[in-house]
Amino acid sequence: MTGSDIPSSFRLAYVPGVTPTKWVRVWRERLPHTSLELVQATAAEAPGLLAGGGADAGLVRLPVDRGVLSAIPLYTETTVVVIPKDHAATAAEEVSLAELSDEIVLHPLDDLLDWETLPGRPAVERPATTADAIELVAAGVGVLLVPQSLARLHHRKDLTYRPVPGAPESRVALAWPEAEVTPDLVEEFIGIVRGRTVNSTRGRAATPPRPAKDKAKDKAKAKAKRGGAGGGSGARQKPAAGRKPQGGGRAGGQSGKRGKPRGR
Repeated sequence: MTGSDIPSSFRLAYVPGVTPTKWVRVWRERLPHTSLELVQATAAEAPGLLAGGGADAGLVRLPVDRGVLSAIPLYTETTVVVIPKDHAATAAEEVSLAELSDEIVLHPLDDLLDWETLPGRPAVERPATTADAIELVAAGVGVLLVPQSLARLHHRKDLTYRPVPGAPESRVALAWPEAEVTPDLVEEFIGIVRGRTVNSTRGRAATPPRPAKDKAKDKAKAKAKRGGAGGGSGARQKPAAGRKPQGGGRAGGQSGKRGKPRGR
């Protein structure tokens, strides 16, 4: 990809609870001339946004239609129960599903967890959104199970949360529209989230390998340079000053006469 072919911007969608800050920072360090535009979308909207070209890639929640989108799973979130700070469950470090059997468990319409059977007792009606359900928890109406990042996103001073082992979990992935060839800027972002270095051969920023003919030329030049050392006369070089000549011959400058033998 030549400099003129590089798009001037890259659109990254992200869903509530996902924080792309660290990856955006690396992007801006590596590609300062290609801006990254963040596009916020709900978990339900994000796949359609990507499929329709509203973003080049997105941090989404699985599952997605793999016939339409390519996806790389990034991590799995812990599921927590959001409860009032004066709730009896705050005395424990975690809460089991069985311990929620007597609780009214709110089930918002935008719930992200794949429940076979929701624990606890159902509310009279389902809240429209997770934000609405949080308000009901604060009012003492019931409790709410969500991915931990959403509990942090909707933090309130009067609420807290505890992990719930055994509950369904939400997986976060990087997704982009399915194509025969992954776009270069998508490859760049894949490299960033996977921790590739700037010189990785998978990224556009990598230094391309030198052609074989250039390598051959360099070898020929180096060989010629070695052959021309010392003026090419073929004469033996004098030993460096202060060094004795090697071998068993006489030192230069001597008369060549044999010394008299010492007396016995």
